[in-house]
Amino acid sequence: MLNPFSNKELIVTYCVGMLMDAGLVFLSDTRTNAGVDQINTFRKMSVFEQPGERVLVLLSAGNLAITQAVVSLLYERQGKEGESLLTAPNLFEAARHVGDCLREVHERDAAALAGFNIDFNAAFLLGGQIKDEAPRLFSIYAAGNFVEASVDTPYFQIGESKYGKPILDRIFNWQSDLEQAAKCALISMDSTLKSNLSVGMPLDMLCYSRDSLKVDHRARIAADHPYFKSLREAWGERIKQAFSELPALDWKTCAKS
Repeated sequence: MLNPFSNKELIVTYCVGMLMDAGLVFLSDTRTNAGVDQINTFRKMSVFEQPGERVLVLLSAGNLAITQAVVSLLYERQGKEGESLLTAPNLFEAARHVGDCLREVHERDAAALAGFNIDFNAAFLLGGQIKDEAPRLFSIYAAGNFVEASVDTPYFQIGESKYGKPILDRIFNWQSDLEQAAKCALISMDSTLKSNLSVGMPLDMLCYSRDSLKVDHRARIAADHPYFKSLREAWGERIKQAFSELPALDWKTCAKS
């Protein structure tokens, strides 16, 4: 994440979107900073909902000024005639609309940012469901282009992704239910929080059930949230237990090989 008033770039976001047959799970942190003395909290999850017709969830990472400009454009377009996230006929067109807004901000601001040696840095995850089509999930890049999740690639991450990726690869898949996916997302986030102090709480989580066409569960999770506290404590203890039960290294066998 890039502080809008600094040219020191830090990755200080972790967002994950998970697509499965049962629906979607979204999770994001809220920290932004450009150093230990410039730490702030901003919501990185935006929800565009028409109950019974569509639910779209947008997660953002990158330069805060850029991502806020894009989100502001998306909300502004809702109240006008023409294309918007509330009028897009399908999720592909919705992702294209986000990309177009991103390009509009790039056209306006990229040259000025470059003059201050600041990269145009922004990424988005857009997912949800529009009536008469299946749930979908897209990862949208700074250039405004995007890729779509699939059965074989059912999740996307933006921001500081490396610490939370192993648990997703080992546990999550297309057949996971929403409860399993939500738990996996939280453990993925906990691993990131443990290893990178620039990712911080509170967290925003949203779970969407396939074909419900409304937000089913949405929560703000602070550090003292009872379930999250118990989950991270139990996970930590189980990891230590599993490690202690692994077979000892056989040096004789290793030497022979």
